[in-house]
Amino acid sequence: MDARPYDALLLVSFGGPEKPEDVVPFLENVTRGRGIPKERLVEVGEHYFGFGGKSPINGINRELLAALRADFAEQGLDLPVYWGNRNWDPYLADAFEQMVADGVERVACFMTSAYSSYSSCRQYREDLFEVSNDLPIRVDRLRHHFNHPVFVELFTEYARDALAQVGPDAHVVFVTHSVPDQMNEASGGPGCGLYEHQHLSVARLVSEALGVTQWSLAYCSRSGPPSQPWLEPDINDHLEELAGQDVTGVVLVPIGFVADHMEVVYDLDTEAKATAEKLGLRFARAASPNADPRYAAMIRDLLLERAAAERGESPERPAVGEFGPKADTCAADCCLNPRSQRPVIA
Repeated sequence: MDARPYDALLLVSFGGPEKPEDVVPFLENVTRGRGIPKERLVEVGEHYFGFGGKSPINGINRELLAALRADFAEQGLDLPVYWGNRNWDPYLADAFEQMVADGVERVACFMTSAYSSYSSCRQYREDLFEVSNDLPIRVDRLRHHFNHPVFVELFTEYARDALAQVGPDAHVVFVTHSVPDQMNEASGGPGCGLYEHQHLSVARLVSEALGVTQWSLAYCSRSGPPSQPWLEPDINDHLEELAGQDVTGVVLVPIGFVADHMEVVYDLDTEAKATAEKLGLRFARAASPNADPRYAAMIRDLLLERAAAERGESPERPAVGEFGPKADTCAADCCLNPRSQRPVIA
């Protein structure tokens, strides 16, 4: 297998606290520059304290890192894999320092977010530029994978397993992280609203594969002031609506999340499950890709696809649904942040 011109893969993620004393400093990193008072961060941190002050995300990333290295070794791909987070140890800056020390000159980055938006793509590209701009490393980003057939097939399988627990008459609710309306509208470019449309596309593909007609898209993890419009409906409000429509069972499919991190284990497994129980709804939550070996193999395929394109070849670029494969690079006005315009990679 030929990964030229890349001599490394970098797994880029959000990061999360791993012990109680990490929680507030982690949240300060996440919200830096927004002027959020510390007492509010302590309040939000209760979600983490309820799980021992530890987010699952770093542990899952370690498992994914191991799965990638095992997949590369099995396929005979001799390429080192590094890992860096935006908001907690191991930080992106540390990963780049190690890559420089190891002599890496060109790295492909896989970001653990599948969709287009400022918070799920451009903000990562901003941080990658900031930590790499003065270093002798060229940095590329692998394309979005929301409509890669493996990603859709995995969620179809996970949803089918969850349906078996609740029954074929269950209403399937696809769930993702809410974002401000303004951020959604800017995703993909001014007025595009790709974030919402991409999720709807994946929801339709999974529903069709399952043969279900009763499905919807809902959102979780809203933050920010009540005066700011965010994508709706909230998952808990939506469950109440469904119960009022004589729905008796629900399956939640977290298509917006590649891993079972805090938004999944708290917002869905804890809050939404409690809401469903209160309403008398049968409930199951479908799994996320996490460190599934098939997900690791998909990442390897995306890497080899991009490497072939950089060598001037015309690789197959698998995609399902109406959007086709996303471009390797983004337009200059894609997913702009209205508050600032920092330089970006890709």
